[in-house]
Amino acid sequence: MDNIGLIGTISIIVSGLTIATGSIGPALGEARALAQALSSIAQQPDEANTITRTLFVGLAMVESTAIYCFVVAIILIFANPFWEHVVSKAGG
Repeated sequence: MDNIGLIGTISIIVSGLTIATGSIGPALGEARALAQALSSIAQQPDEANTITRTLFVGLAMVESTAIYCFVVAIILIFANPFWEHVVSKAGG
């Protein structure tokens, strides 16, 4: 395997790891936040509006982390600046 193929393979593997980490971590965080919010609402039903609003803001922050990982993975696959540099140095 030449260097260009090796760089392409590593980019694909790293983007797969980024998607895996970026989807598992936020999923666990969202599940924990939702469980804690439901427990808090069950204990204090009068504060449901405040807890729900805070939960939605927290879920948006966690979801933005997942979207950030997705964008990084897409950049690694389709717009990797290192890839363009190596191809230009290889004469392609």
